[in-house]
Amino acid sequence: MTASRPSFNAPLTVCAQIEARATHPFTEHKVFLRQDDRAWTYRRFRDESVRAAHFLRRRLGPIDEARPGHVAILLDNHLELVALLGGCAYGGLTLFGVNTGLRGDSLAGVINHARARLLVVDERFLPELERVRGRLTVVAPENVLVLRTGGGPVPAGSDFTAAVAAEVAPEGVSLDAPSVEVEGTTNLMVIYTSGTTGLPKGINNNHLKLLATGLGVSTQLELGPDDVGYTCMPLFHSNSVFVGLMPAFWVGGAIGVNERFSASKFVPDVLRYGVTYWNYVGEPVHYVLAAIEKQYGGDEARILAEVANHPDNHLRYAVGNGASPADIDRFIRWLGLEDMYELYGSTEAAISTFRRKSDPRGSVGEVTDPAVQILNERGKECPPAALGADGKITNYAEAVGEICRVAADTGLFQGYFDNPDANSSKYRDGVYHSGDLGHMVVLDGKRCLYFDGRTDDWIRKDGENFSAAQIARLLSEHPDVALAAAYGVPCAVSDELVMAAIQLKDGARFDPKGFFDYCETQVTGGSMDRKWFPDFVRLVDDFEFTGTQKILVRNLKALHFCRRRLPDAPIFWRTRGDSAYRPFTAADYQTVRRGFEAAERVDILDR
Repeated sequence: MTASRPSFNAPLTVCAQIEARATHPFTEHKVFLRQDDRAWTYRRFRDESVRAAHFLRRRLGPIDEARPGHVAILLDNHLELVALLGGCAYGGLTLFGVNTGLRGDSLAGVINHARARLLVVDERFLPELERVRGRLTVVAPENVLVLRTGGGPVPAGSDFTAAVAAEVAPEGVSLDAPSVEVEGTTNLMVIYTSGTTGLPKGINNNHLKLLATGLGVSTQLELGPDDVGYTCMPLFHSNSVFVGLMPAFWVGGAIGVNERFSASKFVPDVLRYGVTYWNYVGEPVHYVLAAIEKQYGGDEARILAEVANHPDNHLRYAVGNGASPADIDRFIRWLGLEDMYELYGSTEAAISTFRRKSDPRGSVGEVTDPAVQILNERGKECPPAALGADGKITNYAEAVGEICRVAADTGLFQGYFDNPDANSSKYRDGVYHSGDLGHMVVLDGKRCLYFDGRTDDWIRKDGENFSAAQIARLLSEHPDVALAAAYGVPCAVSDELVMAAIQLKDGARFDPKGFFDYCETQVTGGSMDRKWFPDFVRLVDDFEFTGTQKILVRNLKALHFCRRRLPDAPIFWRTRGDSAYRPFTAADYQTVRRGFEAAERVDILDR
């Protein structure tokens, strides 16, 4: 039985709430953060946050409009990352979470867009940063600091931990908090997500919003101080901050931290930390199940005995999005969960849902906000989905539209950082546009939401949204490619896979190995995130265009890789472990289709 939550009577700022927990007799000496053999109590977390605050304010110097208090991080998950968030809270500063998958111009562009005057980089990503250091226009060289995580050499004077100890105080020293006025509306963290074109967009998140997510999620899950979360999804991403870290913090619970997701470490970490809930996004559910199946040879009796019923297994809930219904069923059974919550939401947090056990299979929960509507391309509300006797939608084209919120306010969405065009595009004429496709099914008076992917300019893979246009631009730079389009296509176990259609230049021939190597080079030495690497490639003689001469992506997306609709089209694909593209045959399609059937998602292939 989870203990009742202690009361923390403090202003609604993250720093005041940290202070309250660090001085409360129930939580002061209670472990809040654990990573491997390291453990920080709430008091230690407070002290490390305060040390970080003094260091950041000292290094940044005077703060005004021309010299903003902006700190960027390029880090895997570490206790120091959480302390930097706390330090920015105490210091009245803003932390910019940079996606560690960014490369080249995109990486430099985001750091410059943030106007970050101090950057802390994980030693693991130092080579990527060195490649673009000359393109950084705001952060001073002496304020590029390295968190040692690998034991290798770092530039002299750039060791972050050593600098804080030398300039402020050694680890573990308790200092008075800096005298800085902080309000609930102070912008605390900018989390970058992908835009439809250009650089990723930074979403503002003030103190109140972060605390509200902790309150909301912990209430939905009925968490208490005995609960332990597990954060292996990246802490530069809203899923880990909103659904993992802040709920545990709000109730005075604990968090086990892993630097990044590892399927093989998942069960050992759950047992080691006493994890009671886990936040996920994208395909990790599928990968965890695959690792368990491999370890136990698919012997479910052993899995139930040694995982679900292990005496150290306290896992009760998983909450996130992107898992298939079949994987959800198996994950609940194999891990011994009470429930698993698929949710719908985004970093903007203007619209959110939580799927309960009573909600229909495949949905992402009931929509209780009457302002949330599904709108068609003309801005009119779509009708609810009509279901046939077989349970399939009979009016799919009419029922599917963009998930929007029609209201005079934008909920928890506080706008994009330094991007007025994106703000006016996201919220216009009294309508918040999510950029997501969905449909409603009305059952017993409840409006249940189903997520149908991104609009054509977006792709969602492994829980991250990114720009199809960015991928197309990079592929178009291949010397044999005349024109390219990228789009999301169905995935059996998660959100979407990446497919590209390319038109070759006259006289050019498609080289499956050469094109694969080109994409790999863009990942390792260019500006392409590994998630952007196309899973399927289709060759086209020409594209269809709209009246404004834009590639008609919707038609490509509708046909995706379906061999029933495209029996003769030249399509190539890759799977995990491949080192070249290979022809996608009719037999391959049947194999893929069986995977969709097993995951109970075959309907998305046939729409």
